[in-house]
Amino acid sequence: MRYLELSSIEEAKKIINKFLNELQDDKYNKYNKNINNITNNTNTTDKDSNDKNNGIEEVDLFNAVNRILAEDIISNVDVPPFDRSKMDGYAVKSEDTYEGEEDAPITLKIIDRIKAGSYSTKELKNNECMEIATGAPIPKGANAVVMVEYTETDNNNNNNNNNVKIYRPVSPHENIQYCGSDIMAGELLLRKDTPLSPRDIGALPSIGKSNIKVYKKPSSSSHHHIKQELKSKINIGLISTGNELISPNEPLSPYKIYDVNTYTIASSIIEKGWDFKFYGIVKDNEEDLKNSIKKALQGNNDIIILSGGTSAGVGDLTSKIIEELGGEILIHGIKIKPGKPTIIGKIDNKLIVGLPGYPTSCLTIFDVLFNEMGNKLTGLFPIRYMSSKGRTEYLPVSVMREKDNNYIIYPITKGSGAITSLTYADGYIVIDENKEILENETVEVHLFGNIKFGLNIIGSHCIGIDEILRKGHIFAKTINVGSLGGLMAIKRGEADISGIHLLDERAKEGEEPYNISFIKKYKLKDVALVRGYVRKQGFMFRKELPINNIEELKNNIENYKFINRNKGAGTRLLFDKFLKENNINKSKINGYNIEAKTHSAVGASVVMGKVDIGVGIETIAEKYGLKFIPIGDEYYDFLIKKDKLKDKEVQKFIETLKTIELPFRKSENTGKIIYEC
Repeated sequence: MRYLELSSIEEAKKIINKFLNELQDDKYNKYNKNINNITNNTNTTDKDSNDKNNGIEEVDLFNAVNRILAEDIISNVDVPPFDRSKMDGYAVKSEDTYEGEEDAPITLKIIDRIKAGSYSTKELKNNECMEIATGAPIPKGANAVVMVEYTETDNNNNNNNNNVKIYRPVSPHENIQYCGSDIMAGELLLRKDTPLSPRDIGALPSIGKSNIKVYKKPSSSSHHHIKQELKSKINIGLISTGNELISPNEPLSPYKIYDVNTYTIASSIIEKGWDFKFYGIVKDNEEDLKNSIKKALQGNNDIIILSGGTSAGVGDLTSKIIEELGGEILIHGIKIKPGKPTIIGKIDNKLIVGLPGYPTSCLTIFDVLFNEMGNKLTGLFPIRYMSSKGRTEYLPVSVMREKDNNYIIYPITKGSGAITSLTYADGYIVIDENKEILENETVEVHLFGNIKFGLNIIGSHCIGIDEILRKGHIFAKTINVGSLGGLMAIKRGEADISGIHLLDERAKEGEEPYNISFIKKYKLKDVALVRGYVRKQGFMFRKELPINNIEELKNNIENYKFINRNKGAGTRLLFDKFLKENNINKSKINGYNIEAKTHSAVGASVVMGKVDIGVGIETIAEKYGLKFIPIGDEYYDFLIKKDKLKDKEVQKFIETLKTIELPFRKSENTGKIIYEC
């Protein structure tokens, strides 16, 4: 089987730190004369600020770090834009692997090889597989990917009749990232007035944004150039590699994705006070990659950083080229998760670092290697997390601040390939390679940068929340996990506020049909349910479809392609109730298992023609110019922990809910507690 010779993270950090210390000593001596010549009375603070009163300007992403966003950012594409492999390995039919074991592997025939950025026209049959690179599109017939580490080929030539041995079974959907599973078209990605960190900036190119509107800064002060002289800057050359990558200012073409890592790493470099030069996106082509590295070596760079092109699979050339250029590989593979395929090499007196391609992995490993003196805090990790024994894990986390300035730390488990993992991450914790279970322990968080604390709103998506936050000038992290997910987040103490709309179809006449019975069922304590507003739920579809009423929809429902909401969403429960009442089998609904995390994503999918019909709220149908047939009205309420009701931001949220105009019907008791326990 195929394994990298893994080094420890301590070895890698030792190499980087030694290089940086020697480099900074050399630069200090070189610039010492300039520093001594600067007068002592020079003001060197030069604290840039962003003031809404200065107006708005458009900047490119290389100039966006620490600026304040002056517009809402809504995605008009799905991320990822196609089903893709999370790993280097083999695309398979999972059922073909069930009998594979370490001492009794099964053998499959390799019928094709798929690199990132390309695709296969072939369709898998039983006992066949295709070699596949990380980020490459999943071929027809495949429903899982076996990691290359758990395989062994009979030979290493390019003969398409190769066989491969599979030493471990995989379950359906394993190691596949599905289209739109991270971000769906129509989703609000970043809210106006957000201070832009490197991880926020990384989200912008993922949807094709190359320029954004920010609030202007005051005019630069006259001593700015003197401040630059005071810094003995480190110069870094950036190269982004991958056949699948394109620049965010280009139209998105099939099986391509936008370059993210260049912008997160460049922004992190700027935050550190260093300089960078971008040498462009390079395909996984030996000659092109070698020429780009040569060009960077000839430039005024101390370090060259490449993202992608580091792992053991198809098309990875970095380590080979370093050696061909007369350099040496100091490390190829680190015993950590994520970031296992990291490369560190040296050519002459310049360091070459190959970072992983996945955005969260890339930023995490950059921070681990280059931010030894970064900010840290400690907090309680309250839930159970199972780690991978045998590799030190660097787990991305989100930080919540409780009363008395205590911190609660929650893991982000969406995966290092997800852009939203990057945007939600405040930092990471280090889990020892011999530790398998982390639960109810104090942990140390290595922060990616400054944290701006606000409300944590976890639950069902609603544009009403966006309106409340915008008009109330309230900062919040919002995570759309559905009503049931929000209810459980309140129970676990993860959320300050949860928007929920859970219908109890067994409620008796005179009983409140929404939300209260679920609070009782899941035994929540010390919570208050605040009345929200009334939303109209139903079916949305394009006007050209020959549907005029609910009867026509029911009679022809099997002829249309649907998009549903995610499991645990109140909208999904309402759709299930509709199907049950009308004796319609779920299995007959084409697209029942296609899920969207937000109503906006449902509307966008319909208007773009991906599906025929979606289930969601009338407000979104109106926004997208779609026809709408109602199923019924529902109450969208807010579940809040009692001890949070005295929080100033929570009170501001409730007061804003009461006073502003919303695109929904309010009740007489909107903003009042209707149930507590």
